[in-house]
Amino acid sequence: VQLQASGGGLVQAGGSLRLSCAVSSRSSARFDMGWFRQAPGKEREFVAAIYWGVKSTYYSDSVKGRFTISRDNAKNTVYLEMNSLKSADTAVYYCAAGTSLTISTIKSQHAYAYWGQGTLVTVSS
Repeated sequence: VQLQASGGGLVQAGGSLRLSCAVSSRSSARFDMGWFRQAPGKEREFVAAIYWGVKSTYYSDSVKGRFTISRDNAKNTVYLEMNSLKSADTAVYYCAAGTSLTISTIKSQHAYAYWGQGTLVTVSS
């Protein structure tokens, strides 16, 4: 399983970016997907997640109302639309894939078996 994240860059505070994560797999596994981020000097934290089938979504409190996670299963791609960006959103963003995640585990990085390489988002104030 390979995950390729893209779409990061430099943006001014208040601006928007759209991250993409393409999933390639030899199996027909249906992955639940998450976005995590790690700011300099901080631990990696949960940002958003979406189930494969019902497409229920979950967000951290810090991004709720500003970020939107979505997916296109036909394209094996998950997106993170980020609006009203703040300097506090500056981080390396990682997409991750897992299977059979539950409401209790979907926000935990330890529940995800596969990770992308990360894409840097820098928000200038």
